[in-house]
Amino acid sequence: MALVTTTEMFKKAYEGGYAIGAFNINNMEIVQGITEAAHELNSPVILQASKGARAYANSVYLVKLVEGALALYPDLPVALHLDHGPDFETCKDCIDNGFTSVMIDASSKPFEENIEITRKVVEYAHAHGVVVEAELGTLAGIEDEVQVSAEDSSYTNPDDVEEFVGKTGVDSLAIAIGTSHGAYKFKPGTKPQLRFDILDEVVKRLPGFPIVLHGASSVPQEYVKIINEHGGALKDAIGVPEDQLREAARSAVCKINIDSDLRLGMTAGVRTVFAENPAAFDPREYLKVGRKNVKDIVAHKIKDVLGSEGAAL
Repeated sequence: MALVTTTEMFKKAYEGGYAIGAFNINNMEIVQGITEAAHELNSPVILQASKGARAYANSVYLVKLVEGALALYPDLPVALHLDHGPDFETCKDCIDNGFTSVMIDASSKPFEENIEITRKVVEYAHAHGVVVEAELGTLAGIEDEVQVSAEDSSYTNPDDVEEFVGKTGVDSLAIAIGTSHGAYKFKPGTKPQLRFDILDEVVKRLPGFPIVLHGASSVPQEYVKIINEHGGALKDAIGVPEDQLREAARSAVCKINIDSDLRLGMTAGVRTVFAENPAAFDPREYLKVGRKNVKDIVAHKIKDVLGSEGAAL
C-alpha cells in the first residue's frame, strides 16, 4: 500500500468513535517503534514531521524511512503529515516531495489573514491530491519550534469555525480546548480539564467534520520517574489525562497528536542503559531500549486511548 491521505481514515474514525494517532517522527528508531505497534494492532497511523524534524533529519531521509516501513507493512494505512507548517513555502515543499497531508499553522495571525494563508495552501494541496489541516485558537507551551506563552494562548471561538472552514476549504481543523505543547502542560496540584463545552459547540457548528487535538501527550509518570532517577531533571512534568482524550476520541476528534510521550520513552530508555552500563557506547544498544519504549507507548495509546485497534482491517 502506498501512502494514503487522512480522508478515509477520518471518515471511519468519526463514524466509529475513535481517533487516529498522529505520532511525530525524528529518526529511524521512532519510525520503527510506531509502525511496529500499529502493524501488530492493525491500526491506521499518521506519521508526522515538524519543521524542526525536517531540519534535523532532512525531509528526504524521513520520507525514505516511512517508505521503508511501508515496504515492511504493505497493508498498513499510513499518512505522512507535515506538523505545524509555518508558511506556504514549507507546505508546498512537502506536497511536492511525497507528503499526503499538511498542516498550515497561521493561528497566530489575525483571523482574516489566517483564512487567506490557509486558503492558498488548500488550493495548491487539493490540486495535488493532498489534504490540509489548519488551526483556530492558540495552544500554550513549547514543543519543537512552537513556543507560545500562557498569556498569548487562546481557546477556539466556536463562532468562527463555520466561516473559517467555509472560506478555506480545509479538510480538518485543530482546535484549542485546553491541551498544551510540551511536557509541562498544567500546574502541579491542579486538576487538568479539557473544555468539552467548546468541543461540543464546535461539533454543533460543524457536524461530521474531523477535529484535531494538538499537544495531547499525557506525560507518563513512569518514564518521568526513570529519567529523574537516572540524572534527569523533569520537575512537575504533567500531561493531559488519558480518560479525557478517550472521551474526545469518542466525539468528533479524529486525530490526536502525540510527541512528548515518545521523547520521554526514548530518553528513559537511553538513560537507563547508560546508568546501568556506563561503559556502553554502541548506539544500537541504547537506542534499541528507547525504541522498545516508543513501541510500548504507541501500543498503549492505540488500545487504551485512541480506540483504533483493529481499524485497519
